[in-house]
Amino acid sequence: MVKTQEADTGDVVQARPGCPRVRVTMVSARRFGAPDAKTRATLLDAAEQLMLEEGWAAVTGRRVAEKAGLRSQLVHYYFRSMDDLLLAVFRRRAEQSFKANAKALSSPQPLWALWRMFNNPPFSVFTMELFALANHRAELRTELAHYAERFRNEQTRTLARVLKGYGVDTQRFPPAAVAFLMTGVPGVLFMEEALGISAGHAEIVALVERYLRRLEGDPVTSS
Repeated sequence: MVKTQEADTGDVVQARPGCPRVRVTMVSARRFGAPDAKTRATLLDAAEQLMLEEGWAAVTGRRVAEKAGLRSQLVHYYFRSMDDLLLAVFRRRAEQSFKANAKALSSPQPLWALWRMFNNPPFSVFTMELFALANHRAELRTELAHYAERFRNEQTRTLARVLKGYGVDTQRFPPAAVAFLMTGVPGVLFMEEALGISAGHAEIVALVERYLRRLEGDPVTSS
């Protein structure tokens, strides 16, 4: 076998003496943009905004590029696939949520801060869209479950200290149950409100906030 390199194309030509030459094209490895590049962050911002405004199904390469004001080729330069882009959007938001959660639970009124955090409409919209998307993306579903367990466990550990500090009987009011109540109720309220359902909403909000006032007094908002 004889191999020769053709300078004009970069192809390798393989041939046996007396046999026709066979052209084998050498494909260079695909290059991707740096994970900390500003353009990549802009694309993630655009994808997240589309998800909030129109739902996850609207997040296509073309729409993301349009939203970001960039060429569509850049989407594929920074992300191997749309699944890769959606996973990156989730991971970034998950890390932001961990930081926001830690900040809320270290505030002077941690329970009120946590309640406000999860009663934030954009937060609820994004969470619902992620759950809907996870039904169609196995990798995202696995990662979402991992982050959710980690998130709940961190909340439970911190709430155990908070509740004990308030003299709450944590056998009667388990921190894990309180964490679920504080984070789960707002999501259910949001979903039902989107469907036009409001029965029981004012009552459950009043119930939760009555207990929060009993433990932390009226909410104090930062100026």
